[in-house]
Amino acid sequence: MSETPRLGFVGLGLMGAPMTGRLLAAGYAVTVWNRTRAKIEPLLEMGAVEADGPAAVTEGSDFVLMCLTDADAVEAVVFGPGGVSEAAKRGQILVDFSSMAPDRARAMAGRLKSETGMGWIDAPVSGGVKGAGEGTLAILAGGDGEDIERVRPVLAHLSQRVTHMGPTGAGQVTKLCNQVIVGSNIATIAEAVRLAEASGVDAKSLSEALAGGFADSAPLQIFGPRFAGRVTEPLLGHVHTMLKDLDAANALGAANLAPLTMAATAAEMLRRAAANGYAEEDIGNIMELLGSHEPKT
Repeated sequence: MSETPRLGFVGLGLMGAPMTGRLLAAGYAVTVWNRTRAKIEPLLEMGAVEADGPAAVTEGSDFVLMCLTDADAVEAVVFGPGGVSEAAKRGQILVDFSSMAPDRARAMAGRLKSETGMGWIDAPVSGGVKGAGEGTLAILAGGDGEDIERVRPVLAHLSQRVTHMGPTGAGQVTKLCNQVIVGSNIATIAEAVRLAEASGVDAKSLSEALAGGFADSAPLQIFGPRFAGRVTEPLLGHVHTMLKDLDAANALGAANLAPLTMAATAAEMLRRAAANGYAEEDIGNIMELLGSHEPKT
């Protein structure tokens, strides 16, 4: 491997595009591929090199980074026709920022290693689109410790912190713990905003009023004003993405006899939003489930 690793990035969506932009700005050579080509065009202007598929990305990279929607998308990109596995070899490392059930990550990592020798780090992130753009993500890593140390200098350009949580799959478990907290918090913030509105209090001032107290949090400061203003431009992630993660967390909790009552309630709120046509929309649309802006008279 060259002294400065060659990077590949597959999946240039809300998170992947700003992450790739940061790596290009840091001086790395980055080869990219995305199912929807239009999303890579701004990165090509920044110096990225386009490949014709995941195998071609892998052929020219020491580390392949991925940020995809779910486990099925990851499996297709890695093991499908023209996938990563067709060009993978020993010494390369795949860093997967996607979130999925831990058993799926373990199964795919084991298969890639046994078939090609390529390492796999499950590295889901927390921090949202803002963190991706600013390089302040928290990266929750599972996998071989030596592999993680090899990629740590690269990940430093994307994150404020990389924590090795344990073997393959541990990063995904940690991400689900994160989503239990965030998802439950989102549902609670939505209810608090609606309570303020219905009771004649200016809900747009709620996050400012509670700042610094025990109710304060980053989600409150981000979601509170957006919920109160019914802001739904794509920024904070889609309803179906959080629902997918909460369903995976609830399944893991059930399997390990760790009931997740709050997460189950949040998942049902999101399921209702999805059923009402908001699955592919911003999570702010859950406010539509809770009623009018107007206070009760």
